[in-house]
Amino acid sequence: MVIIEVSLLSGFIMTSRSRMLLENRTIVKKIEVKANMVYIYLEKLNDESQTFVLQLEQVIQVKNLKPASIKIYDYYQPGGLQISCSSGVGS
Repeated sequence: MVIIEVSLLSGFIMTSRSRMLLENRTIVKKIEVKANMVYIYLEKLNDESQTFVLQLEQVIQVKNLKPASIKIYDYYQPGGLQISCSSGVGS
């Protein structure tokens, strides 16, 4: 199982429509939203390219936004290969 861990931008939440669209994908096993984090659990990854879009809604105005971080790792080997990146508004 693979986990995509997304830290949300300060002042933003994931929309319910975004959650529904992700849950309807066959590769997605489960989605958890905790505080400012979204965890997307995937059955597995293969060589096929995958794109995941999270629609966010700004609920609090925040100045000087910092980029959000995204980590992808194997649930059973969290200390193994990890892919990290960061994303900002409009990225």
